[in-house]
Amino acid sequence: MTASPNDHSLTSALGHAAATAGYAPSVHNTQPWRWRVLPERLELYAVRDRQLGVSDPDGRLMILSCGTALHHARIALRAEGWTTRVDRLPDPATPDLLARITGTGHAAPSPAAMRVVQSVRVRHTDRRPVAEEEVPEESVAEIVRAAGDEGAQLQILSRDQVVELAAAASKAAAASVDEPQLREELRYWTERAGPAGTGLPPEVLPERAPESTVPARDFGRPGSLPVGPGHDRTARYGLLFGNEDEPAGWLRAGEALSAAWLVATGLGVSMVPLSGVIETVGTRETLRRMLSGLGYPYLALRLGIPDPTQAGPGHTPRLPVEQVVDTSAVRPEAS
Repeated sequence: MTASPNDHSLTSALGHAAATAGYAPSVHNTQPWRWRVLPERLELYAVRDRQLGVSDPDGRLMILSCGTALHHARIALRAEGWTTRVDRLPDPATPDLLARITGTGHAAPSPAAMRVVQSVRVRHTDRRPVAEEEVPEESVAEIVRAAGDEGAQLQILSRDQVVELAAAASKAAAASVDEPQLREELRYWTERAGPAGTGLPPEVLPERAPESTVPARDFGRPGSLPVGPGHDRTARYGLLFGNEDEPAGWLRAGEALSAAWLVATGLGVSMVPLSGVIETVGTRETLRRMLSGLGYPYLALRLGIPDPTQAGPGHTPRLPVEQVVDTSAVRPEAS
């Protein structure tokens, strides 16, 4: 999907990077972003029409999702040898303009970035129990480091903290049962009622609730993805957090999530975001206490080795490139 610097202009490379960013993960696969391609830069905008108005009224998860797309675009450009400058939230008068990526020059393609980009189309979310094999400590350390390099921190939880996380997740799940508007929002994004190319089809959702220490989100209906008899006893859990509970922090958290997830994919490690526990104030405060008040939690994560006896889930659908990448300003040159 990315352009070769030997054959294409910077403008075309920016367009290809924006298209590559379309494979980024997002909450409920809402893909709440839009790119505008200009001759020497990309602009990333949040799309409020695809914000979860009930479960994410502040736009925390929407902006975090856009951050994953921002990192995808950055790493795609780096892999092809383009150097860039990123200006985050550059215009207070336009709050939905989340970032500008400006091309600054050309260098040798980055082999490390090329390896990461190879994971973009492979990455997926497998919500089923993991294998009995434990994640190697060196892999955990590499994933943690990838998040830290992008301006957020990933704290791996102790066993006692996992119990606290499980209790918070159970509390959040119980609260959601009593929220009819939340249940309706979930149905919208899981029953193909949302925009074509978005949402969570049955084939990526487990056919029944998996056995798990930390309860997964109840989407309100079963999927069609077969679930084996395993448990998540070998899973590792972590909290992605940062120093501010503001859009700038949420955006950087999305970039850190993308970096960590792509590295995990390359290492053969499954990563599953647990956003339900972040969506209510009470459970979010519980997680902050787990961090000793030293940071603001953005997302809980599960790490594990995929069950080798189960075929991997399919990929979620994607919006057509023309719906998320605006090339009208450069159309004669873009490819």
